[in-house]
Formats: sequence, C-alpha cells, structure tokens
Amino acid sequence: MPYLVLGLVLFLCVHSVRIVADGWRTQTLARMGELPWKGLYSLVSALGLALIVWGYGLARQQTVVLWVPPIGMRHAASLLTLIAFILLAAAYVPRNALKARLHHPMVLGVKVWALAHLLSNGNLADVLLFGSFLLWAVFDFRAARQRDRAQGTVVAPGTAAGTGATLLVGAVAWAGFAFWAHALLIGVSPLGR
Repeated sequence: MPYLVLGLVLFLCVHSVRIVADGWRTQTLARMGELPWKGLYSLVSALGLALIVWGYGLARQQTVVLWVPPIGMRHAASLLTLIAFILLAAAYVPRNALKARLHHPMVLGVKVWALAHLLSNGNLADVLLFGSFLLWAVFDFRAARQRDRAQGTVVAPGTAAGTGATLLVGAVAWAGFAFWAHALLIGVSPLGR
C-alpha cells in the first residue's frame, strides 16, 4: 500500500499544480522554459504512474475488503466506462459537440471512470486509487472552468461529423479495452469473459 500512496501523491500533486498554484506554475514555466518544465513534469508523472501501477498490483495481493458491491454495479460500471471513453475521445477529436459544451471532457471522463470503479469495487486499494482520482478530477474540473471564465476561453462549436467520430472512436476504444485489453493489462475481465 505505501507504493500506491506514494505514486498517488506524486502523480496527483504534479497534476494539481494548476489547481493550487497556477501563478507559481506560470512563473516557474517562464523561468525554466517550456521544454525543461514539460520534461520534469513528465518524469515525475511517469514515476508516479509506475508507482501507482506497482503499488496497486501489490495491494491487490493482500486484499482488504471494505464492502461487497451488488452484482448490478458491474453493469453500471460498464455503462459508465463507455461514457468515460467517449469523453476521453472528445478531448482529442476536433470539432465535436461534447468538447464545445463541456470544455474539459477528459477530466469529466476521469470523474466518470473513477466513479464507475468505486461503484463496482469495495477493496481498500480500489477506494484509495479511484477515490483519489475522483476527488482530484472534481477539483481540477472546477479550477479549469474558473480559468476558462477568467480568460474568456471559447471552444470551437461542434459539428455532426466531429461528434459522430467522437462517439465512434470512444465506443470502439471502450470495446477493445472492455473485451480484451483490461484482462490483458489489469488481469480482470470486466465483462466476465
């Protein structure tokens, strides 16, 4: 569990700089330059992510059950992760209505992904991992929307083609992950195959 906690602290702290110290970030970025800042940011993020993956794997070997979710929560989690994948796609597919309306669909996708996993898992490691990401995403989305309002950020309006492509890319990515990659990478088949 300590590696999971350390990984979460590193990963989420570096991703929280704009939430708690946006002015400091801007000054440090100007002083260091964009490339060194991104390099350091990426290095700390990668280290945090590696510790999260390793720590979560270790924690799953000594399970501490807090509650046993009803079987129906797995179905809810499948639907919610489909939505999360579509929101993730919306962050990258140009000119889609979801990004135009929501501004930060990736962060909302993280919220939905974390909630889905909290609903369907009741172990201590799961609550720590997914609860941390859910809490971070709530604060990050709020801070990002405040920045948008302060800066007068306008997102290009969505088109039917962009929105359709977003839905298709998100659904295909979800299917690939749900039916194949989740079992391969995580060791758990969410659809019971």
